[in-house]
Amino acid sequence: MTGRAGERSTPEPKRRWRRRLRRLLLVAVTTPLVALLSEPVFAHAAALRGSTSSVEVPTWLFLTTGGGTVGASFLLASFVTDRAFIRSIHDWGYTLPAPRRVIAVAGRLVGLGVLVTTVVVGYLGPETGYRNLAILVVWVGWWGGYVASTYLLGNTWPTLNPFRTIGATLPSFDRPFPERLSAWPSVAGLLALIWIEVVSPLADDPRLLATTLLAYTVVSGVGTVIYGVDTWFDRVDPIARIFGLFGRFAPITRTDDGLSVRLPGSGLTDPGVVDGRAETVFVVAVLYVTTFDGFVGTGLWAALITAIVDAGIPPLAGYLGAYLAGFGLFVVAFRWAIGLARRFGHTYITRAALAERFAPSLVAIAAGYHIAHNLGFIIGLLPSLAVVGVSPLSPPQQPPVVTVLPGWISGLELAFVLVGHFIAVWIAHAAAYELLPGRLAAIKSQYGITLVMIAYTIVSLWIVTTPTVAPPFLGGGGV
Repeated sequence: MTGRAGERSTPEPKRRWRRRLRRLLLVAVTTPLVALLSEPVFAHAAALRGSTSSVEVPTWLFLTTGGGTVGASFLLASFVTDRAFIRSIHDWGYTLPAPRRVIAVAGRLVGLGVLVTTVVVGYLGPETGYRNLAILVVWVGWWGGYVASTYLLGNTWPTLNPFRTIGATLPSFDRPFPERLSAWPSVAGLLALIWIEVVSPLADDPRLLATTLLAYTVVSGVGTVIYGVDTWFDRVDPIARIFGLFGRFAPITRTDDGLSVRLPGSGLTDPGVVDGRAETVFVVAVLYVTTFDGFVGTGLWAALITAIVDAGIPPLAGYLGAYLAGFGLFVVAFRWAIGLARRFGHTYITRAALAERFAPSLVAIAAGYHIAHNLGFIIGLLPSLAVVGVSPLSPPQQPPVVTVLPGWISGLELAFVLVGHFIAVWIAHAAAYELLPGRLAAIKSQYGITLVMIAYTIVSLWIVTTPTVAPPFLGGGGV
């Protein structure tokens, strides 16, 4: 008995020693990180260059508090909810009458009219960036305001989409779309669009912007002629696919019975929102490009690309390499989170199936960050949009711009980031409870995705609160 007891007690000192070693390593790793992040951060409207409303807060405290808040929301959701409560939340809603056909026709005409006006003014209007209505309509009205409406209210893009309206007037061969391609063309198309926006002066050159819109119209037209309108815009077009995902997040969605009203994010918990590996990667791409669009305006990006160019790499190659490497990092992080979900959930459900159900939660994060990143930009340039819109071919020399935003804007931006992450945690929580039979297994399956969300919260808050810097070496940089 003594020998056996001694054999059983022998590993305990080793376990204590290993625990101490892990704690020591944790301190060794986190201490320099805290020191690095301990410079004061100035919370400001990062989306608008030059805005100066700020509150000085220690960066390490600010970022870790945001990440800790998301972690706390996971614990709260885990221990105070059950399947019946989750089901009651997601089953809540009611139906309204759908708009009449005449309203849908009017919407198509409005979308087509905006496209034609934007292209015409882009060529004939002033060459100066924010004096041209085309620049303001695309970046302030559409990319900033309208995109936000697709997840705050509902997805009206299938009606307003001018490219779809034009494609519907063209003859079509209605060839079957190759199933092996799945959503990969959408992934490539989305990455290409954001790449063009970043490396070109698309946000400052109205002529280039008008040409790009025409090119997109031609590509969409060719696609609809080959595959048909529904196939092209439901399966290939990256913009339509993004808005479709955002529409799932929105509280209002159109159904066969009318307009369904339910809680924001509820639609992302439905089975089949994401189907297949390609669509999973597309959701990660939506999250990534939303982040990258803000990251290229930070000092860290400027320092990184400067170091790459100083090493003898051409700027364009440096931008492309860093862009693709960042996307690969996002994909790897998500796959790692899904691997932890399968491991700690003790389930035989495949990684692909778990990824399909957890991926929609990332849409909520992308929505929260999008509005946080663009809120100050929209408010700052909305007066210019109104004034230039009155006389687009002869606008004033100095359109009004709000350069100093109220201090509460910064708080609102941060709130949007955190609310998006809270809803993402809830969506992942609901998905886990639907997939796994045991409560403890459902909770454990969320460990990986929660860690990724905490890390992304810290990154998002840092981007929103860091001063904006013009991207070096290239004329682009977006908005």
